[in-house]
Amino acid sequence: MNRIALLEDHERMAALVVKALAAAGIGTDVYTSISQASLGLSRISYPALVVDRNLPDGDGLELVRRLRARQVDTPCLMLTARDALHDRIAGLEAGADDYLPKPFSMEELVARVRALMRRPPRQQTLVPAHGDVCIDPVEGRMACGEESISLSVAELQLMLMLVRAAGATVRRTALEAAAWGIAEPVTPNALDVALHRLRRKLNGIDSHMQIANQRGLGYALKETHGIP
Repeated sequence: MNRIALLEDHERMAALVVKALAAAGIGTDVYTSISQASLGLSRISYPALVVDRNLPDGDGLELVRRLRARQVDTPCLMLTARDALHDRIAGLEAGADDYLPKPFSMEELVARVRALMRRPPRQQTLVPAHGDVCIDPVEGRMACGEESISLSVAELQLMLMLVRAAGATVRRTALEAAAWGIAEPVTPNALDVALHRLRRKLNGIDSHMQIANQRGLGYALKETHGIP
């Protein structure tokens, strides 16, 4: 997933970060409070988090502590106006992976975010697979045996979520958030169109896996056992 979460309540700062990351090909979902971010993070698994410490409902470190307490290993970069040694130590001890004091250059922020995104959570493999399908996130391709096919950005995010669910049902809202984020408006049939294309691509590489509609629940990647 080439989209990170930014927890920053300062509108101008958030806009500058979003613009800098977008220029580097990284999408951003912006949250302005710990409570809002907690809800978003419960729905979406991001490859990296950028968290400001001073927020309307508390210290951003509290969110990091909660994530680490739940064994969530998503790499986290802390932003703060504080540059004292004890503040940096507090951030790292709370579970942050990196610390960037304000003011900072956007080039440095982008470089640090990229570095964190190259450190995937321990529970995720670099080339996720389920059944006879494997996904190469770097190349943006889906493969079955010797056959492979390219995926659009949205298709890649959908397949990553379905493959990592390993046959479990993924909610429609979670799939939409993974593919298009929470800030972009999504047409009512966008997910249906994307899933239709993915089903055709699975057939195109002779996979025995299918995207099954679990009515009223969501979608899951299931084995067809050779039955169309």
